[in-house]
Formats: sequence, structure tokens, C-alpha cells
Amino acid sequence: MRMILEGALFVADSHYPHHGDGFLTLLQRLEKGESKTPQLFLMGDNFDLLFGYNDYIQTFSSEAIQLLQDLSRQMEIHYFEGNHDFCLQELFPDINVYSREDQPVYFKLGEKKVGMSHGDRFATGAGYDLYCRIMRSKTTLTILKPFEKAIINDRMQKLSQKDICHTFTGFEKRVEMIMKDYADCDLVIEGHYHQARVIGNYISLPSLACQGEVAVLKEGRIEFISL
Repeated sequence: MRMILEGALFVADSHYPHHGDGFLTLLQRLEKGESKTPQLFLMGDNFDLLFGYNDYIQTFSSEAIQLLQDLSRQMEIHYFEGNHDFCLQELFPDINVYSREDQPVYFKLGEKKVGMSHGDRFATGAGYDLYCRIMRSKTTLTILKPFEKAIINDRMQKLSQKDICHTFTGFEKRVEMIMKDYADCDLVIEGHYHQARVIGNYISLPSLACQGEVAVLKEGRIEFISL
């Protein structure tokens, strides 16, 4: 089981490029050495829409993609695929990419066992699970390829106007349900919900798009910091 290292950086739900340039700016700072980290954990939905087996979708985020590819040859990066960015292993061959089916992934933090996921793996319902399997299938993406530009253009236009920042009413109850699937973990770290909250042993990471924050491991504790 891999260790989470002091100074590790956690970035979730950047929703680039529609919801700010925070993600691109962070990658540029890492590339220039202005920001440093021994590990970069990308916790999903860092792109507002990006998936593999498709060249056209890459044109919307080409600079960030290239920076990530360059950084992956210089540092340890873990990418937890989200519901907006998936089928990424071929695009990022030097990054540790975890599909929804691979999550949660377990790490050690000192003596603690930490479960990590984008956040849409548990307490979601059978209908959502089926949708994820269909949409993240290479077969599905291949079948839709003749219609890719029309579909992607329509989806990107809608995503650019979507309000993604909300307070999750009753979030404590959702966390209680999620934690049942992490019974053997001492700590859980997830993104997806854009809440920037700590509830018991559950850390809901900030959304870079919504709170303008990331998380960093400082002296053995996860802290939220503004860019």
C-alpha cells in the first residue's frame, strides 16, 4: 500500500475550462517549479469534459493536457477518474489512472488506512451505476464517434452554463451512507460534492472551481488552502 507523502497536493472538481483557469494556472506553476509537491492527487472532474478514444474533445483543453503529460514524466501523479473525465489511461500513460471500477484506492497515512475516490462510487443508486458503465465504455464511445462533434459541442455549451456550486442539504446523511462502504478505513478522502467539509473521518475536498481551494498534507493533517 502506497504512502501519502508530506506535502501531497489534492485537487478536485476544477471543471476546466468552463469554470475558471485555476487548474491550468496550478499546472503551469508546477511546471515552472513555482509550486512543489512530491505527489499530485487529481481527484476527478478536473476537466469539465474529457474522455479517451476521442481527439476532438482534447482540443478544448489541449494546453492543460500537454502540461499534465509533461508533468507526469517528472513527478508522481494519481488521477481518480470522475463523472466528467474518464477513459484517460491511454491519454496519460505515465499517470496512475483509476477508473470508477478501480475506486476506492487505499493509501497509508502514517498508521492510518485511507480510502480515496472521486466520490460518485457509493450511495448513488443502480440507475446511475448503469449509466456510468454505458457512458464509460469504449464500445459506446466508438459507436457515437460519427456524431462526436455535434454531441460534444452541445454538451460543452450546456456545461459552460451549468451552475455547479451548491450547498448539499443533508450532506451528513449522505456521508453516513458512504462511510458504510469504507468500514475498514481510518480516513476517507473524496471529491465530487464540492463541499469543502470535514465530517468525522470523512473529508469532502474543496472544489477548485467553487471554493478556489485545494488540499495539502501538512504535518500529517489534510488542510484546505487557497490558491
